[in-house]
Amino acid sequence: MLALSNTHKAAACLAFCGFFAAPSAVADGEIAPHEWLDRMTGAVQTTDYEGTVIRLQDGKVEAFKVVHAVSDGVIREKVIIQDGNGLEIIRNGNEVHCIFPDHESVLVEEWDNQSTLFSTLPSSEIRFGSEYDVLIKGFERVAARKTVELAILPHDNYRYGYRIWLDVETGFPLQTQLIGDDSAPLVQVKFADIQIHSEILASALVSSYSTDTWKWTDVPRRKVKRDVETDWLSSDVPAGFRLVSTKQELLPDGEEAMTHILYGDGLATVSVFVAVAKEKHKAKRSHVGALNSYSTVIDGYRVTAVGEVPKMTVEQIATSMHRRQ
Repeated sequence: MLALSNTHKAAACLAFCGFFAAPSAVADGEIAPHEWLDRMTGAVQTTDYEGTVIRLQDGKVEAFKVVHAVSDGVIREKVIIQDGNGLEIIRNGNEVHCIFPDHESVLVEEWDNQSTLFSTLPSSEIRFGSEYDVLIKGFERVAARKTVELAILPHDNYRYGYRIWLDVETGFPLQTQLIGDDSAPLVQVKFADIQIHSEILASALVSSYSTDTWKWTDVPRRKVKRDVETDWLSSDVPAGFRLVSTKQELLPDGEEAMTHILYGDGLATVSVFVAVAKEKHKAKRSHVGALNSYSTVIDGYRVTAVGEVPKMTVEQIATSMHRRQ
């Protein structure tokens, strides 16, 4: 069997990175769509749950067992991939152990995202009526629980639409769909079964394997400077996208720092990475599921835009990046 490189192992582990949001309990009454969305805020910090999750992407079906608990603001989580190589992810705060049983190896990484299962859900920065409309489509059952279905409809082709099914009792997202141009789901994440606010035992959050004698590898951590100034900007950002943050990341190999510029509209985000180009490369497009990227060279710098947005969005942002004169 071919051995996985640490880079490939880290990529496999990070493939399950994302953001999950949810909320406080409410009665089933006449609640406006934006109020339902408001109830999702802060779920990761307050909600304990365990269950089975199904993810559909690129015609593939993946199943996960997940246990999630929060204590004093610290997230503890265990995710077991049901198929393939049996990848197991154990999280304690920002430290994550990616366990590969078929290779008897463990990668130790640092994550600052809020969940390992869901892509970004709407934030308070989203502007409904400008870039999106939000509607209540109806009520149905997901994972044997009554849910309200919300549809988030974009005004243009620079962003995807969303459908979200929220548990009526708690507001917890039980199913999400990222909707493409043809109104078909690009990515779907759905709980097949779930227990919310169940008692989570400490034993349920540790690895299923005895890993003491396995090979342990620490993934080098990038040194990050946040809120830095940069002379790089886009001259043609699609309407509704605004500058969210700018960071500078020092790569583990000691090479020149990479600039990370984040644009967002409150729901969709596009990351732009700028680093010195080692070689002259042609423009390159790639995609995995709903994730599109476009990379090109501008003034001797490799510029790469990536995000869960249509390919035209990342291409327009990447090609319009330039340095202030």
